[in-house]
Amino acid sequence: MSIKAIIAPPIAQRLLSHKRLMARRRTFERQRIKAADGHCAEFFHDPSDPYSQLLQSVLPILQDRYAISIITHTAGPPSDAAAPERAKLKAYSKMDAMRLAKKAGLSFEPKNIPEAQNTQAADARLHALGHYMGATLYYGGEWYWGLDRLHYLEDRLTDLGLRHSESARTHIYTPPAALTIGGSSDSSMADSSRADSSRADSSRTDSSRTGTTLHWYVSFRSPYSAIVRDRVKALADTYGAKLKVRFVLPMVMRGLPVPAAKKKYIPLDTAREARRLGVAFGRLLDPVGAPVEMAYSLLPWAREQGLDYAYTQSWLAGVWSEGIDAGSHAGLRRIVKRADLDWNDAKHVLGDKAWRVEAEVNRQEMMERGIWGVPSFRIGDTITWGQDRLWVMEHALRKLSQ
Repeated sequence: MSIKAIIAPPIAQRLLSHKRLMARRRTFERQRIKAADGHCAEFFHDPSDPYSQLLQSVLPILQDRYAISIITHTAGPPSDAAAPERAKLKAYSKMDAMRLAKKAGLSFEPKNIPEAQNTQAADARLHALGHYMGATLYYGGEWYWGLDRLHYLEDRLTDLGLRHSESARTHIYTPPAALTIGGSSDSSMADSSRADSSRADSSRTDSSRTGTTLHWYVSFRSPYSAIVRDRVKALADTYGAKLKVRFVLPMVMRGLPVPAAKKKYIPLDTAREARRLGVAFGRLLDPVGAPVEMAYSLLPWAREQGLDYAYTQSWLAGVWSEGIDAGSHAGLRRIVKRADLDWNDAKHVLGDKAWRVEAEVNRQEMMERGIWGVPSFRIGDTITWGQDRLWVMEHALRKLSQ
């Protein structure tokens, strides 16, 4: 075992821990009080971005509910490195922002607004604080992207005693509970999950007759893919759908650059989403390169035995929450064996290159349907991107089961 494999997982676990997060918040509060500063968030608004337009539309509600001021910076669009498929991003974000607004019960229609000009100062401020795109709020060392993450800021402001007593007790937008909510302490989310599961159970017989396939486009280097591993299977099982694992090569392994700010933000965001959902995450060892290639070489073999999901689940849990070194034979053997696969047989398949053709076919299918990132999901012609959009697939399954 390498030195990196020994020291990296516990370091990552500490850096992504809730304990460290709360310590940083306390430090910020001490410094804010010492400087006699008020509570102020900075909003980086890209007027051409539908997500940014949607977030902007609810900021007056935020300020009505909480004793906080907001400074708005008019920012430009993300760089090519942060948005490698700009045309697809524009088309998808418009559709997805409308879908999200409807889910949140908001009246919203994206506007075709040109990119802002003379945004150098705002962009410099954005990058100096450590982010790479608009539609973001920055408060006390933390980032809150779009309407999807606004509830985290609301919870933080509530903990600080900044909610006006007469204001509503709900979030402006509460993310839907997952079917496998696990150890969540949010009783309203748990109640919602039980209600969702009850409705799903009542329709399971009908949906199983449809022969529905839930396609899961996944990268083994994607932390968001890792934390959806159990929920996507639970969703498929609940509605009697077949789950099809569609693996793709990670972007960075396809030669696409990833900004440093993005590399930092995504694990932090994944960690808080994992805590909300009760999913183990954080004791990780980055599997970029050979570990991913080794993993993918075994996937078609595992599928032949009907254990491709079991293998995927074991691998993602092992690498992203247990710190298993999947680039070593010892680590990979552990992953393989607990998926009920034979390691001696696996060794004869390990390193086979046939998976590359399948991975490219999966990637091309995503691209043709307007999606370029993972995890993504598809049922028929309905496709969505992001572990926080699994509810789109549940809606689709409910329609099929009616």
